[in-house]
Amino acid sequence: MRRARLALLLFLAAAGCGKKEAPPVSGPVTLGVPKEGAYAGAYIEFGDKEDDVTLEGIEDFENLVGKHQAIIASSSYWGEQSFPAENVKLIFRHGSIPLVFWSPWNRPYEEDQGPDKFSLNNIADGKWDAYIDMWGEAAHAFGKPMIVSFGNEMNGSWFPWSGGWYHGNQPIPGTKPVRYQGPELFKRAYRRVVDRVRAKGGTNVLWVFHVMNYSYPQDTWNMCAQYYPGPDYVDWLGLSVYGEQYLDDPWEENFAPLLDWPYEEICQLDPKKPIMLTEWSIGEYPMHGSKAKFMKGAFANMKEKSRLKAAIYWHERWENEDDSYSNLRVNSSPESLAVFQEAMRDPFWLGYPILEPVPGK
Repeated sequence: MRRARLALLLFLAAAGCGKKEAPPVSGPVTLGVPKEGAYAGAYIEFGDKEDDVTLEGIEDFENLVGKHQAIIASSSYWGEQSFPAENVKLIFRHGSIPLVFWSPWNRPYEEDQGPDKFSLNNIADGKWDAYIDMWGEAAHAFGKPMIVSFGNEMNGSWFPWSGGWYHGNQPIPGTKPVRYQGPELFKRAYRRVVDRVRAKGGTNVLWVFHVMNYSYPQDTWNMCAQYYPGPDYVDWLGLSVYGEQYLDDPWEENFAPLLDWPYEEICQLDPKKPIMLTEWSIGEYPMHGSKAKFMKGAFANMKEKSRLKAAIYWHERWENEDDSYSNLRVNSSPESLAVFQEAMRDPFWLGYPILEPVPGK
């Protein structure tokens, strides 16, 4: 209990070693964008549905890496037809900002299966308005800042909301510049979701437009700009950037090629919006290369990106169907853990969120 109370007292701190606490903010607050440094954050192996959030799990990770995490990520699948009220409350009480991957996905939550009853068509046509409205009302009742990624990595091919499942490469007649059916349907669904959540009072939600670093397939119709719903619907721009996750994936020795061009691409969507690595990680494959070296380069490369203001590490290990393991945990080896701990000692990485008054409130 004492630790939880201490976290609340520290919540309004500007974060970091040697930083003074910010003065208390009265009234509604939102998450500020750091002028210097970037938020440290993590997803911490919260179960098969990525929603089994526990204080013990968060604290164990923070003790492991040596720093409180400003942002804690988890998921909310539409197949559960619920709002993750207890999760977001727990995370906020801990002194962190919840990031929720809100995925329009039905059980059994298997990739590469194509659209289900939560298809983009059904969402855009209003068939799930009641659920969206409930979610917006629950977000309003929570009342604290939270980040939401709706339909993440839509420019990939593995999720049922990926543009390729919806005649993605088919041009819409008469559009100049040419627009394509899959991305346009995604934008319709995305805007409807955001509009209805806001209409139900969920204005405390910060929306992150969250794409894969390299589109798959890498084709004109599937570039991230095709899916961008516009500045009025986005607060942050987000990227997933992974090194090798599976044994048969190619090994990339350096992090920079995975981020440099995608960072420039996503910067072109908007000249001012902050950018986060909404997911980043790499598996431990010593027969292919050094994870520790990759991670060291990653932290250095991130610091070169002036608009990158948060990075969420995906800390998980799972067994594959071929009996191999994908170990993305920071402590998959002593060397990898040492690199992560060293990075967390850098005051550039902020361990507490900066809260600011909501403009006009």
